[in-house]
Amino acid sequence: MSHRPSSIPSTSSSTTILQTRINQKRTELENLQALRALSAQLATQMSTLEQKLATLRDGTEAVAEVLQNWNGVLGVLGMVGRTLPGGGEGVQAEGQVRDGEGEGSLPPTLVRVPVQQRGQEKRVEGRGEGG
Repeated sequence: MSHRPSSIPSTSSSTTILQTRINQKRTELENLQALRALSAQLATQMSTLEQKLATLRDGTEAVAEVLQNWNGVLGVLGMVGRTLPGGGEGVQAEGQVRDGEGEGSLPPTLVRVPVQQRGQEKRVEGRGEGG
C-alpha cells in the first residue's frame, strides 16, 4: 500500500508537466503564426519596394543619358561659337556686353525661325481665301 500513494503524486506531477509543455507549445505556435503573418507582410513590402526601385533605376538611367548628351551639346555649341564670325569676343559672363560695344557684338543665334515671314504668308493666304 505504500507503493500506491507514491505513484499518485508522480502522475499528477507528470500531468502538470505535460500541461505546461502543451501550453508552451501553444504559445510557440501562436508566435510562429504571428511570425508567418509578419513575414508575408514583409515580403509584400519588399516586392513593392523592388518595383519602386526598378522605376527609380529606369528614371535615373534616363536622366544619366540626358546629362551625358549635354556634354556633347555644349561641346558643339562651343565649337560653333568659335567658328562663327564674331564668336563672342565682345561678350563677358552671363551675356554682359563690354564697355563701348553694342548688341551687334553678341554671337549670332544658332537657329533662326522666320516668324515675320510666317505671319506674312498667313496674311497672304487669308486675303486669297477672302477675296
